[in-house]
Amino acid sequence: MSTNEITVEVPLQAVWEVLADPPTYEYWVVGNKQIRRHDAGWPQPGTVFHHKVGFGPIATKDKTVALEANSPHRLVMQVRAWPAGTGIVTFELEPEGAGTKVRMHERAEAGPLKRLAPIVDRLVWFRNAETLRRLRRCAEERHRSGAARK
Repeated sequence: MSTNEITVEVPLQAVWEVLADPPTYEYWVVGNKQIRRHDAGWPQPGTVFHHKVGFGPIATKDKTVALEANSPHRLVMQVRAWPAGTGIVTFELEPEGAGTKVRMHERAEAGPLKRLAPIVDRLVWFRNAETLRRLRRCAEERHRSGAARK
């Protein structure tokens, strides 16, 4: 399992609004090339967004399913990217001063990546470190500009 953490200099709700807005994922999730469509109720458990993920010319179309949402503190998702496999990604948010501490956990659930987890976890850690830096930038820019979830 890979665990990453970052502090974002905006209130808890501002970070949650980014997590609750699927179109933003293509800007801050490393490897996400496109959000193709999403359920209006995201991130209520059982809701889905469809994405295209990959690196360089290699990409696959699949989906992410919300498994648990405790606004604005916790979001658990099943991330699918077949044929590579599926994973469980958890975001935990807690206040830290005037900002928010964001903790991201990712573990392989099924498929080839699960069998390669001991090797792949370190690469996932680096990818998720960049993902959290991008999430921080997205949340801070949206908060400064006054942009709200649609």
